[in-house]
Amino acid sequence: MSSIAPESAGSNSQAPSLSEVSPRDKPWDKHRAFADKVEGFYRSSSEFQGYGEKIHDCADLLRFGLQLSDNDAVKLKLRSARFCRLRHCPVCQWRRSLRWKAKAYKVLPRIVTTHPRHRWLFVTLTQKNVPITKLRETLIHMNASFARLVKLKAFPAEGWLRSTEVTRGKDGSAHPHFHCLLLVSPNYFSGRNYLKQAKWVEMWQKSARLDYNPILDVRSVREGSKPMELVPELLKYCTKESDLVADKEWFLELTRQMHGMKGVATGGLLKEYLRELEEEPDDLIGSDFDDIGTDELSVYFGWNRKSKKYKFIDS
Repeated sequence: MSSIAPESAGSNSQAPSLSEVSPRDKPWDKHRAFADKVEGFYRSSSEFQGYGEKIHDCADLLRFGLQLSDNDAVKLKLRSARFCRLRHCPVCQWRRSLRWKAKAYKVLPRIVTTHPRHRWLFVTLTQKNVPITKLRETLIHMNASFARLVKLKAFPAEGWLRSTEVTRGKDGSAHPHFHCLLLVSPNYFSGRNYLKQAKWVEMWQKSARLDYNPILDVRSVREGSKPMELVPELLKYCTKESDLVADKEWFLELTRQMHGMKGVATGGLLKEYLRELEEEPDDLIGSDFDDIGTDELSVYFGWNRKSKKYKFIDS
């Protein structure tokens, strides 16, 4: 990547910051600052010290190419960075979400073209909060419950994309829930084919074998609209960063409970289009705008832990 030593990256606090040079890249500072906090949690535990060391070096040095946009303005294009790829690293979680979203934005229009008269639903499936120590077994149960749901005769979706989100309750409990994008037939909203909210609740209660009525949200994508508008909500972080750093012991237990668990799943007609979303993205760098094929200069920004900003490095 570069001969620049990581320990010298961003050491000059007086140097211009990445967010000053390129405001569109300001999110780098926020996510890397959260990563510092997560690193501290991991380093405090003998069980996860290795994770802390990996996050310490994650995205510590960024190399950008300088490119001209259509209006001759100079833009920065990320060319290389070293990522730790840990599930709960805030930087990698953010980059992973961006790559999943990019793939979804690319593929969903093809599905709309292939099935122009089909409609879309956005469904959120929940159950009561559980102790963080029970999260893993709860997610296993919810996965089995969803498998039962899609097998019900009344289940209307011909294809689905499902993501898992876990939020932290005020009492330190865990709130796991599924966000689902469902592809339904053109006649779903006509006559007896339409399912009211109460019917959805009944179906999920039965599938999850709950002794109470779960909270469930069903939204339809209005006719003529595209499902792409739901992608940010569907493929966001598994756990928001403020929850990751709210309590050290909760976070360490989250790491144990979520190990090896899938965050995204697909099925039915959508599986052949969106199967890649079930896997870890090979590339966490991606393209923010098209390459123009010209030679370019490189600029470097290193993470400065004191100022909590990426600082320009004169290489």
